[in-house]
Amino acid sequence: MDEAQIWQTIDSERAATADLLAGLTDVEWTYPSLCEGWTVREVAGHLSLANRVSVGMAFKAFVRARGSFNRMVDQTARAEARRPTAEIVANVRGAVGHHTLAPGQTLKNALMDCMVHAQDMAIPLGIERHMPIDAARVSADDLWRIGFPFHARRRLAGHRLVATDTDWSAGEGAEISGPIEALVMLLAGRTATIPRLTGITA
Repeated sequence: MDEAQIWQTIDSERAATADLLAGLTDVEWTYPSLCEGWTVREVAGHLSLANRVSVGMAFKAFVRARGSFNRMVDQTARAEARRPTAEIVANVRGAVGHHTLAPGQTLKNALMDCMVHAQDMAIPLGIERHMPIDAARVSADDLWRIGFPFHARRRLAGHRLVATDTDWSAGEGAEISGPIEALVMLLAGRTATIPRLTGITA
């Protein structure tokens, strides 16, 4: 995928996520997500920041978090989650067409972030949502390549991951196979899609 195709996919994913959120009940917003300690509301709050974080905002948030990246992400998501539901939805939808990245973020990071977090909400809600296969393959490559914060190569050392619905594989060792979107979630540290994979148990 080239840059234009990735941005097109990000826009499509953000619009679909906004539609998903707009259709939830008040109770569904309180469901635990696949992100530890976050409900659907906190995940949505995190996604709503996509195009609104400036270098100055990020620096101030980092200072408030006492230099911890993970704490910064958690604190900003919780702050955004306190906004009215309609405002959160509007902010997620408002990111569509705004092709700017958060400080320190790469385009492939942004693609992975919006797709994985959409699943973080959809799976616990019992909503069927699929990643575009080409985009999932790009995200799988990116997740395998980077270290922090997922450390996929270290966690999955001694295994070869093989997609059954597209031409993608990584690693060496005992085979773990399944749909590319299920492998992306595994690479991102989630266990919810393990039942869709062979060669691994929760």
